[in-house]
Amino acid sequence: MVKKYIFYVLIVGLAVSCQKEELVTNPVSMVETVLLPEEEKNSGIERNDTEPILNWIDHLQATNGLLTSSENQDFVSLYDNALAAIFFIQQGELHKAESVLDFFANSIENEFGIDSGGFYQFRNKAGENGSRKWLGDNAWLLMAIRHYHQASNSQKYALMADKLENWIRSLQDVDGGLFGGYNENGTAIPKVTEGILTAYNAIPGYDDFHKNILHYLQNDRWDAKLQNLVAWPDNESYTNALDVLALSQSILSDFPINSLDAADTLFLTSQTSTLSGQEVTGYCFDEDKDVIWLEGTAQMAVAFQTIGNQEKSQELLTQIEKTFIRSFEMNSAKGIPYVTNHGTNYGATILWDHADITPALSSTVWYLFAQMNFNPLLLGKQKNMPEADKFWLP
Repeated sequence: MVKKYIFYVLIVGLAVSCQKEELVTNPVSMVETVLLPEEEKNSGIERNDTEPILNWIDHLQATNGLLTSSENQDFVSLYDNALAAIFFIQQGELHKAESVLDFFANSIENEFGIDSGGFYQFRNKAGENGSRKWLGDNAWLLMAIRHYHQASNSQKYALMADKLENWIRSLQDVDGGLFGGYNENGTAIPKVTEGILTAYNAIPGYDDFHKNILHYLQNDRWDAKLQNLVAWPDNESYTNALDVLALSQSILSDFPINSLDAADTLFLTSQTSTLSGQEVTGYCFDEDKDVIWLEGTAQMAVAFQTIGNQEKSQELLTQIEKTFIRSFEMNSAKGIPYVTNHGTNYGATILWDHADITPALSSTVWYLFAQMNFNPLLLGKQKNMPEADKFWLP
């Protein structure tokens, strides 16, 4: 299936951030897909050779500070930009992180201050045409600010952090759960486990907000038999989701180490990478096991590092490295696609057409986090919480 020429594919489809439940129609983009002859297939890179990956990430950042979710497209995700900011901070490149954070700080009045608060989940690369105010993405932005304040020993974005924290707290329902934000028409987005976990981590300290979240998770999202949190308790086919397992281990203190074992049974699969033709083993979004979600697999690599299982983490990184794709826009640059092959997202929704053939910012950054043995969630993990509130303990 590998040809020796270049062709153009007109893409009209769906784009999605890591927040698997939230879908949006992506503007039309022209993607130049380079299919390489057999001898030039992507074969991955050595783990110490990160320069092409860093080049690719840098290439995505526009003059306004925002990074597109992939190259040669007009789609920007708040979550992806928060991830990139955290990565820049960890690299010691505070000026690049500031470019991201400054964009949102300068948008407080004309964006955050309208439609019940929050920043838009998606927009174009000019920063316009925003859509939806999604809890999870805003929580990740708050995490990025906290990482910046710690690294810079400053409180440059304190106002934005306060507004984000207040808005996130305002989403809490009487049962302790958090609504997922607001749609464009003002209706509330339903409660989503991974967004709630992320918000729990992003809000510093431990108070009634956190305690009530745990109360909700125990009563509404805890599978006593599996000894894990679930994503969609009312849907038997999609009760479990990979990112909930990874986030639970990375966020909740003293969470059972064996909680990650369930991932192999529920989500582990082997698929053929669309471009490289290599067999890759990793994790799907859900139990249909029709694709390998490379961002989620990298999240699992980080989670395994968190519990000290470096061997398992290394195995996953080796598999992910089989999927590197060269940049279509510049030399000496490459990244990791969102999935290995075409199929469905979480649930039965078909992924957008180029999810398996173009590098994705979220997958690439999570791979680098794992490569660096860095967990961005550890900053908010220590909550000084009473042992009695850890309902997951035996």
